[in-house]
Amino acid sequence: MADLLMKMPVPYEPKRQNRFIVRFPSTLGINEWYVTSASRPKAKINSVPIPFLNTSTYVAGRFEWEEMQVTFKDPIGPSASQALMEWFRLHAESVTGRMGYAAGYKKDIEIEMLDPTGVVVEKWILQGTFITNLNFGDLDYSRDELATITCGLRMDRCIQVY
Repeated sequence: MADLLMKMPVPYEPKRQNRFIVRFPSTLGINEWYVTSASRPKAKINSVPIPFLNTSTYVAGRFEWEEMQVTFKDPIGPSASQALMEWFRLHAESVTGRMGYAAGYKKDIEIEMLDPTGVVVEKWILQGTFITNLNFGDLDYSRDELATITCGLRMDRCIQVY
């Protein structure tokens, strides 16, 4: 047991949930400081049964990256709701009913986790990311919280750079 404890580095510093940046392409106009929370990438591997007589064994099947949620604060200016709605309009235009091309609305997004000094210690590239849902939140005269926007994002691939 003592040997196990000796292998733990003494200056241990864990990653923290509140040290992150989500970077969007500059063409979208979505500033990094709009983001208040985000989920890290999640993957799911399906299991494929191989039945034989009265039992089954399993092998790994197809995998997919699960949808992630990002919450934004919505300042008056520059407006997060306007920037997100412009990106949404590249997917689908609600006035005309026209849909966009994937080459136009799919974007690469980066998630960076930082150490206490601001150095990036973990980086993800989310390739082919697009909006699956956009919720502009509730309004309530009895509350004084910040207005927020919740956005569901689906990506084709997630690459952990480091």
